[in-house]
Amino acid sequence: QLQLLESGGGLVQAGGSLRLSCAASGFTLDSYTIGWFRQAPGKEREGVSSIRKNDGNTYYSDSVKGRFTISRDSAENTVYLQMNNLKPEDTAAYYCAATNRAINVAAMRVGKYDYWGKGTQVTVSS
Repeated sequence: QLQLLESGGGLVQAGGSLRLSCAASGFTLDSYTIGWFRQAPGKEREGVSSIRKNDGNTYYSDSVKGRFTISRDSAENTVYLQMNNLKPEDTAAYYCAATNRAINVAAMRVGKYDYWGKGTQVTVSS
C-alpha cells in the first residue's frame, strides 16, 4: 500500500528554519514526482515545490523561491523540504503528494497528484 508520512512541522519564530520530511512506503520515491503543498485556514491548497521523478528537476513557487529547498534521499526513500527565513505568511498545514503521471514539474495542481500524506502543521510567529 502506497503511503506518505510528513513530519518536521512545528512552531518557529520569523526568520527561523524548519526541515520537513516526507517518508514513502510501498513505492520508490525516485519513480514519482513529489510535491509539497500547503493550505492556510480559509485558503485553497497551493503548490510550494516539487521534484520530478527520475531526473530530479525542481520547481519553486515565487513565494518561497530562494528560501526553500527540496531534495530527495533515495536511500531513505524520503523527500525533504528545507525552509529557511520563514515568514508568518508561511503558516499553514504542509502536505506532500505523489504522482506517477508525466506532468510538468511546475504544474502543481492538486488534481494532478494521486497520493497524499495527512500533513504537518507549520506555524511561524512574528
